[in-house]
Amino acid sequence: MDKRVAGADAAIAGIQNGSTILLGGFGLCGIPENLIAALRKKGATNLTLVSNNAGIDDFGIGLLLQNKQVKKMIASYVGENKTFEQLAITKEIEVELNPQGTLAERIRCGGAGIPAFFTPTGYGTMAAEGKEVRDFNGRPHILVPSLRGDFAFIKAYKGDRWGNLVFRKTARNYNAIMATAANYTIAEVEEIVELGKLDPDCIHTPGIFVDAIFQGSNYVKRIERRTVRKR
Repeated sequence: MDKRVAGADAAIAGIQNGSTILLGGFGLCGIPENLIAALRKKGATNLTLVSNNAGIDDFGIGLLLQNKQVKKMIASYVGENKTFEQLAITKEIEVELNPQGTLAERIRCGGAGIPAFFTPTGYGTMAAEGKEVRDFNGRPHILVPSLRGDFAFIKAYKGDRWGNLVFRKTARNYNAIMATAANYTIAEVEEIVELGKLDPDCIHTPGIFVDAIFQGSNYVKRIERRTVRKR
């Protein structure tokens, strides 16, 4: 069994207009840079993207927003992207904001086959509009649907040809749960190692959840806001 593909272009060949894509990472840490670049080049449009955030203007998901490829953005934080702000104000893009923990749990439930869950987060706010409410232990909860994608773009530190993945530190955020919640999961990794080189006890995502894997290149690993001490 060998899930390796030639590169990002080959990995996204099956993506069509209107697809829903989960994109892992946290801020600009652990984002699938090669896959995003390939998707921009491919030019698929009318996309629904699910991500913790919307990148920045000239990097990450911001590149897809600039190219007007995104129809809807499902996220928890979008404050670093002026392009996104303008698209939202002019109603050129649909926006669905989620509390960060709620977004993570929606994706986790999507991967676990759980159709919906109750949470107290968001009750009494716009997030609760139109949702069923029930009391548990005297506290109101809202019913939130789970979330799945047609594709998941995953960025990992290391992987093998079976698709087993290891993430590094903050880059693990969202990547691990998104890998389980898509019909087709693509992983780009910094290094592909031989079978048996990954300690089985340290594998974060088993290969059963991964459909294609390739070794990425030219990672920039941008920082959203660099803060240094004044000397």
